[in-house]
Amino acid sequence: MNSTDWLESFHIIFMVTWFAGLFYLPRLFVYAAENPEGSRYELLLVMQRRLMMITHIGGALAVGLGLTLLAIEPWHLSGAGWMHAKLVLVAGLVGYHFWCMGMVRTFQRGENRRSSRWYRWFNEAPAAFLVAIVILVVGKPF
Repeated sequence: MNSTDWLESFHIIFMVTWFAGLFYLPRLFVYAAENPEGSRYELLLVMQRRLMMITHIGGALAVGLGLTLLAIEPWHLSGAGWMHAKLVLVAGLVGYHFWCMGMVRTFQRGENRRSSRWYRWFNEAPAAFLVAIVILVVGKPF
């Protein structure tokens, strides 16, 4: 394996880590919205904080390694509409990540006003991002 293969491998590993956090964190929001007080709620707050930190690490390394790969192989950007579309989706995913970060803070302050049903729908967004990104990367449709 050459150095680019190693970078790409770790990019994928940290992308999986990032998505794992983005898939599970909203589930913790669902559970906290359904249990808004008591020891279970306190445990969910701890879990949210810890998972958010792991998600930060996975996201930062996935994005950092992805940008490194683009710097090493900038030809991906020339005439590759799929890469531009992927980068737009990654930017949206970063926005979703920051939105989750704000929700963790909202729960920490005890200021949640959303229902568990709302969080169940919110939880579906990372799956849509993942499907679209994988289709773009594998299929390179344009």
